[in-house]
Amino acid sequence: MGRLAVLQLGSEAPLWRRSVAGCPSINCILMEKTDLKKGIFLSLILFVVTGINFIEYPTKKWHFWRSKLHPSTLHPTADLSHHSAANLTEQNITPIKDTKHFLVSAYKDHRIDGTVRIISIIKRDDVTALYCIIGCAQQGYLVTVAEVNIHRDHFGFPYHTTDLLCKTEPKCDATNITIGNFLYSSDIPDMTFLPIRNRERKEDNFKHNFTVCISNLFGNYNNVLQFVQTIEVYKLLGIQKVVIYNTSCGPDLDKVLQFYREEGTLEIHQWPIDQFLNPSKGWQFQRDKGDLHYYGQLTTLNDCIYRNMYRSKYLLLNDIDEIIMPYQHATLELLLEDLQRQNPTVGVFIIQNRFFPKTVFDDEGRFSFPRWKIVPGINIMEHIYREPDIENVRNPAKMIINPRQVVQTSVHSVLKNYGDTLRVPPDVCSVVHVRVPHQRHLTKEQLIVDKKLWEYQKDLVPNVDCVLNKLGIYH
Repeated sequence: MGRLAVLQLGSEAPLWRRSVAGCPSINCILMEKTDLKKGIFLSLILFVVTGINFIEYPTKKWHFWRSKLHPSTLHPTADLSHHSAANLTEQNITPIKDTKHFLVSAYKDHRIDGTVRIISIIKRDDVTALYCIIGCAQQGYLVTVAEVNIHRDHFGFPYHTTDLLCKTEPKCDATNITIGNFLYSSDIPDMTFLPIRNRERKEDNFKHNFTVCISNLFGNYNNVLQFVQTIEVYKLLGIQKVVIYNTSCGPDLDKVLQFYREEGTLEIHQWPIDQFLNPSKGWQFQRDKGDLHYYGQLTTLNDCIYRNMYRSKYLLLNDIDEIIMPYQHATLELLLEDLQRQNPTVGVFIIQNRFFPKTVFDDEGRFSFPRWKIVPGINIMEHIYREPDIENVRNPAKMIINPRQVVQTSVHSVLKNYGDTLRVPPDVCSVVHVRVPHQRHLTKEQLIVDKKLWEYQKDLVPNVDCVLNKLGIYH
């Protein structure tokens, strides 16, 4: 037999020849240079094999001949690192080309053998085959089929949070990734890639012990006083970082956000969801309409979990007008030390919500300071009356979680997790939520006096004044 040569069908080959390289049964062509007849014979075999593939994909005939890449194949190319670096995005919302779907962020999930989990927003009734194009450091790219896992809490809206799971291989050191509904090598240079975060697994020495995830701001929210008071209470409770997703806020609150960002307390992620979809201002599709629940609240909460998985020991998942308050401990750290010691397998702590009507005030006016009255927003120190708990009615609880034990979350409970879940007794910890009345029929005499916030007045009042002074609000 004469000498054999391996003919690589790479990106420089003509389109019709490159399509063969993607054939699952042929990775290269062996041709005996010295035997023309054998070459012709092999060509006939090649035609038959490709014909079979042509039949197997009747709806993709033309696409197949346009250099269709075979999933789960590592495709070497000298140009990928250049293209993916040039097209690498830090934006939080990236449309998937030729679909109605959007990518948000990508994370390596070490709990499932390093599979890359892409937090996405998917139109539920328009899901077709999707493919992962994974950039491998110095090795080209890996193409795999995306597993589409739509979160079960979508509240009836057409768009909702979805995990796209992309399996990798040991030979691919995955650095960036994108999703397509096609597999053409010629399209890859123009595609937008996401950086893959959490590439290293860290189980200790976290940067923060406690981080608050506030899902999103929208509707030109401008509640300055309550926001400053809430952040300063959290700092006294031991919070080191607050993460917030901002669609829109008022001009006064924007100054506050920038102040806390420069201080290092606040991390702001722009969330321009209204530029891509018609987000709902409510949670019920039949009543509130729109494309997506509450401006994508569930998407941002899930992103915050993975973004801080190896940065923070615990995460608090709550809204901007809520404070998860320990009632028997001075700080959140002392609370979690006790809860974790008594419940070592628990990774999700459900905290009951308690409502303090903003329409009912302290009779003494103890914290009704004239200087605070000129600040936009609610003075939470004036509202010490809370509504009694309602038996046999689901409470809109919030959570403290170990992010490394959570896979998917909803607003008031997790959807998938590895550890156990504990409902914390409200006398141990509960949510202080100053808002419109929840039980509108109650009189003041039927409410319960709760002065927990007043216990922090010695430090809280001067700290709030200091921030408002620095912002120039008092001048």
